[in-house]
Amino acid sequence: MLAKLSTRPGLRSRALAVTAALTLLMLGAGLPTATASRDGDADDRLDLSRFYGQKVAWSACKGEGMPDDMQCAKLTVPVDYAHPKKGTLDLALARYRATGDRRGSVVLNFGGPGGPGVPELAYGGKEFMDLTDGYDVVTFDPRGVGRSSPVSCGEGEESGLASLDDDSALSDPRALLARLKQAAADCTEHSGPVLPHIGTVDAARDLEVMRQALRDKKLNYLGFSYGSRLGAVYAAQFPDKVGRVVLDGVDTLTEPLTEQGIVGARGQQVALDDFVGWCVKDIACPFGQDPRVARQEVVRLVRSLDEDPLPTDFGGDLTGQDLVGALGQGLYSRELWPLLERALAQLIESGDANGVLGFTGGGFALPLPFSLRTPLRAPHAMSLRAAVRDEPAPGALVDAEDVPLDNLPAALMAINCADDPDRPTAEQITADLQRLRAAYDKASPVFGRYRLTEVLMCYGRPKGTDFIRAKVKDLDAPKMLLVGTRGDPATPYRWTEETAKRLGSSAVVLDNKGEGHTAYGSSRCVHRKVDDFLLYGSLPPNGSSCGPEEDDG
Repeated sequence: MLAKLSTRPGLRSRALAVTAALTLLMLGAGLPTATASRDGDADDRLDLSRFYGQKVAWSACKGEGMPDDMQCAKLTVPVDYAHPKKGTLDLALARYRATGDRRGSVVLNFGGPGGPGVPELAYGGKEFMDLTDGYDVVTFDPRGVGRSSPVSCGEGEESGLASLDDDSALSDPRALLARLKQAAADCTEHSGPVLPHIGTVDAARDLEVMRQALRDKKLNYLGFSYGSRLGAVYAAQFPDKVGRVVLDGVDTLTEPLTEQGIVGARGQQVALDDFVGWCVKDIACPFGQDPRVARQEVVRLVRSLDEDPLPTDFGGDLTGQDLVGALGQGLYSRELWPLLERALAQLIESGDANGVLGFTGGGFALPLPFSLRTPLRAPHAMSLRAAVRDEPAPGALVDAEDVPLDNLPAALMAINCADDPDRPTAEQITADLQRLRAAYDKASPVFGRYRLTEVLMCYGRPKGTDFIRAKVKDLDAPKMLLVGTRGDPATPYRWTEETAKRLGSSAVVLDNKGEGHTAYGSSRCVHRKVDDFLLYGSLPPNGSSCGPEEDDG
């Protein structure tokens, strides 16, 4: 699924939202096609035995803010599954140990794509403590993400993305294409050998290495948002190894990135309208008390900041697109609305951008379900990378403070591009750009440009795999629980229905008649039904529902 990056170097290099040090970006031009075989030949399987047979060595997690009862480790996987002898990389792992009768592990993926699991579990782990009644609760930083060989496109003025921060790029197709190629070259220059192998097909094979290294007979798994795509791909590759699998906030398996972008922009606009409708009922709402006028004021604020960015206390400027990124963060959870309202009031009434900067996360609106429940940290609270530090060995874990500041948006684009086989030509983009721009503006006058810039970022990059569209369907696997939320601004409910139909008889749908992105962390009903399935194997009937829970926060 899609989220969004800011291309403003001043703020992107200084701001951090809520989950530890994040960051990475895109596939470089000229790299080989990002594909992976399903099982490999006999020699490959023999070569993989050393990965499957490894033992995970757990120890206390190091770093600021890491819980005392959380353990960390690493898992070694091949960079290229087609050639497992040609290099390895380590994946960062973390777990909470089972407190009850242990029956194995349940692996979590928090979404993105590009979201690191280790800091997410550290800051939001309390949501999963019920699962420790039977499982070790395990998560990881996927390949190319967080501490696991993070990809990057460069920082600040080095990055070709900085040149995409003005509206003229969308007005001049030739200039836009040249800038996109430069951005791709920057990503190639600043990323390592993992870049051509960063897609979900390879990440799913990493899950199989993890399952065997954890000594689990089957993979028990809870995936949110993009994590649902990863879980579905794993089930298609290894159907006989599927245990109890839950997909919450179900991603599409078929829609091209351009359509996903329109869906994302439309969903965020609905969420913004809902926020404005809530805000105007409060006398303190900075947009007034008339919903129609308030919606217009939001658009005017974004455009005015794009035309005349606001200097901040941290050396960069706040642009309208930076504000859009902040809005995207705040809209994914209703419980953040009071904070977002106060931040916008500070911005409008006194020109104080500090509250808004707390939502920016480098301008990237990541629809993760739990990180936004942790206290927001101001940009100046982040740990900056040391000026002089020894370079880690190729493939080794990097220190948390050495994760590139652009890793999160970089990984988002790299993975989405690797999973998408569509590559329009320069002629097609030039001919279609104005139509696309109109469609995105219609979907959302606030988020449209933001999303359109993003979906164009695969231009000039390798064609992605067609495995997901061609092979992830009609699964011969055990029953899996798919949770869809009616008011989800990021993964619309129809994607749950479409993906369930595509997966076939293995899919059991739970209809959450609520709001917000994903349901496990916001609905007591969903939380209980998911836990009942993971812990006891008790599945709700296909098509059953959970009602809205207005008092859940």
